[in-house]
Amino acid sequence: MTDTSLTVAVIDPSRARAAILEEGLRAAGIGRVVVVPDTADLMERVAALAPDVVVIHLESPSRDILEQMSSVTRQAERPVAMFVDRSDAAMMQAAVDAGISAYVVDGLRPERIRSILDIAILRHNAFARLQRELSEARGELADRKLIERAKGILMNLKGLSEEEAYKQLRRKAMNEKRKIADIARAIVTTADLLG
Repeated sequence: MTDTSLTVAVIDPSRARAAILEEGLRAAGIGRVVVVPDTADLMERVAALAPDVVVIHLESPSRDILEQMSSVTRQAERPVAMFVDRSDAAMMQAAVDAGISAYVVDGLRPERIRSILDIAILRHNAFARLQRELSEARGELADRKLIERAKGILMNLKGLSEEEAYKQLRRKAMNEKRKIADIARAIVTTADLLG
């Protein structure tokens, strides 16, 4: 799944561990690996590098690091694979909440890096797809509620049946080449203004 067109940012304060990660990534066929030796200004640095994936290795993640990783996953929308030497249930939960795509405890071996990177990318993409679908579903639900409210306004104002009110909304939308939800929004806004 990974290929030479990927850019991976490796964040690790230990040069020895960073070298292991870099070696494993290059052996996995990753074209560009950029090592970031510390976590200062991490969001800005990740944004400037624009990597496809972020790989971070720490002895034990702190809340501050997890907050920074949360920013990376949400604002920069990048998959993050985190390797830690030790962890506990609270840190694992915090990592999941931060959007870490792969959280690996005591598993830093060059031969495993490619498969972990692949699963991080797949998990990130699946989560992003679910987020988009959830957002679309919420938007559709809000539109339906708006249309129902606009139909109610038309029914009260004009003495129409529900079906007739919907037909008027649909006809107006077709004539103006707009969405029914946009017409409904205009009706609801006008009704709210007129009180």
